[in-house]
Amino acid sequence: MSRELWLLRHGKSDREVAVDDFDRPLKKKGKRATERVGDWMKQQNLIPDLVISSPAERAIATAKTVCKALGLTGQSIQEDKRIYAQGLERLKTVLAECPMQPMRVLIVGHNPELEELLVYLAGESNVPDVDKLLPTAALARLAMPDDWTSLDAGSAQLLAIIYAKSLPAEDK
Repeated sequence: MSRELWLLRHGKSDREVAVDDFDRPLKKKGKRATERVGDWMKQQNLIPDLVISSPAERAIATAKTVCKALGLTGQSIQEDKRIYAQGLERLKTVLAECPMQPMRVLIVGHNPELEELLVYLAGESNVPDVDKLLPTAALARLAMPDDWTSLDAGSAQLLAIIYAKSLPAEDK
């Protein structure tokens, strides 16, 4: 296993704003948390070859914030509506369509789909038994098989789950 898949749940969104779920923006707290995750990824030299995000406002804002921290341009983000509220099978289709050459793929999306994908790929017995596996601004790293066209349950190895709240805040 040499390819990696990174699943990043969007930062905390602002539920007080009177807009549709799709258009909900990040809270300031959510933006700071995603900045911490991006800064941590840069320190660890975790630079994705491909970034695919849900087109929902909070997910795109998360992807842009992380990419900015990593020194990547906004144009490097591919939006895919199948990542927004369309279920596990649609997410697996997104992965199946990823080209073979990106070795590190970052998916920015939502629960419950990201948690379902994580449990499916890693296997239920290989993920922590916690209430919220991927709270907002959490990043899961998975070692993946090379071929993603037909991913079986338990075909990946969970390397780590990084929680924004456990990362130090940077003074900017």
